[in-house]
Amino acid sequence: MYGIIVLVIYAAIMLSATLFFAKIKANDSFHVADRNLGTIISALSIAATWIWAPSLFTSAEKAYTNGLPGLFWFLVPNVICLILFIPFAKKIRLEMPAGITLSGYMKEKYNSSKVNGIYLFQLGSLSVLSTAVQLLAGSKILNMITGIPFWALTILLAIIAFSYSQISGLRASVITDNLQIVFILLGCFLLLPLTIKSSGGIKTLFYGLSGLTGDFSSLFDKNGINVMLSFGLPTAIGLLSGPFGDQSFWQRAFSIKEKNIGKSFLLGALIFALVPICLGGIGFVAAGLGFIANDAGMVNFEFIKSMLPAWVLIPFLFMILSGLLSTVDSNLCSAASLTTDLAYKNNLKVSKLTMAVLLIIAIAIANIPRLTVTHLFLFYGTLRASTLLPTVMTLAGKKLSKNGVYYGILSSLLIGLPVFAYGSLFNIAVYKTAGSLLTVLLSGVVAITMSRQEAQKCK
Repeated sequence: MYGIIVLVIYAAIMLSATLFFAKIKANDSFHVADRNLGTIISALSIAATWIWAPSLFTSAEKAYTNGLPGLFWFLVPNVICLILFIPFAKKIRLEMPAGITLSGYMKEKYNSSKVNGIYLFQLGSLSVLSTAVQLLAGSKILNMITGIPFWALTILLAIIAFSYSQISGLRASVITDNLQIVFILLGCFLLLPLTIKSSGGIKTLFYGLSGLTGDFSSLFDKNGINVMLSFGLPTAIGLLSGPFGDQSFWQRAFSIKEKNIGKSFLLGALIFALVPICLGGIGFVAAGLGFIANDAGMVNFEFIKSMLPAWVLIPFLFMILSGLLSTVDSNLCSAASLTTDLAYKNNLKVSKLTMAVLLIIAIAIANIPRLTVTHLFLFYGTLRASTLLPTVMTLAGKKLSKNGVYYGILSSLLIGLPVFAYGSLFNIAVYKTAGSLLTVLLSGVVAITMSRQEAQKCK
């Protein structure tokens, strides 16, 4: 019963905050918050947006099952990618001060509808898949607590996010992000000490640093290398390309005051790091105590439910809802902003309709039987990598042809992504790693090769 009450209270808080603080003034306000966001509010929003389902569940799962190597390969790339993004965020804002989308920038740069189209496909697909994984994880937890059917919860969570996002777009997302990160951090700072105390003290955490089986004590031994190949490299590639292939972060680059972009992303990365560290700590404690989870992917929830008083599930639910829906509402705003590339810049009805369509597709994906959070996270993490090198090279001033960019990304999607999907489906580490590398490298290699060939023909 209290799960339903938490949902109602949470929705009321977010909707009230949006109505009170996030008044929409014009289209630029809806899509880029009038380009005047400050450092602190932006950093908190960036951190909240980057705290998605894997941050809340996979961090604890990998610490629990794979010890320090598992958490290391999740945490470090997550933080570094936001820092590496800074110079490129500054560059795109400098070159296109009135921009809204990465796809719009690439369209203008190459004067090509094909380039624009393939970027819209990648950015739009990412928004859908990212939203699906948030609904999947959130509904799975709430189903265990409330008994409400899983499918009904995917719809309910989608309605909550849509209810406030459609009011004022990015402004609503940023305002609610700031509330959500407060709920998340308070939950982390409450739950980790309580789990340590209830499990015999800090020594239990140290016992769990090598994972449940005790076989993962080093990054560089046989088991550590296996974690790197099966999880670390695919994760690192996906995460390092994360902001570069995610319109949510380009949208924020266009929305923050230009002088505050670097400070905002750096501070956002550091704030974000606190969350997987704390939740990974719960995974270590569970491993150190020898706790056997029914579902390793939900070990933090199962352990908290088993070891702590029932009232603790209330702040835990607020934390989980905040982490999941902060990404959902950012995805909705991201997808809505993509409509500005399609001659709908001044049509907010189309933008809001796009939000609704995205949610319908994401709900359908989340309800696919036996779909897991970790598998879906790895897949769309690799999808982001398909546009990494053409984007980075373009912003770095490398001269590429529009055909090179288009066919480079297309080759990544048609070759690299299926190889990775095969490796993920059958849990074959070498295929997962090869697929990740092919996805990120093919787009760059093909783009450079074709661009050089076309340049030579013109001589």
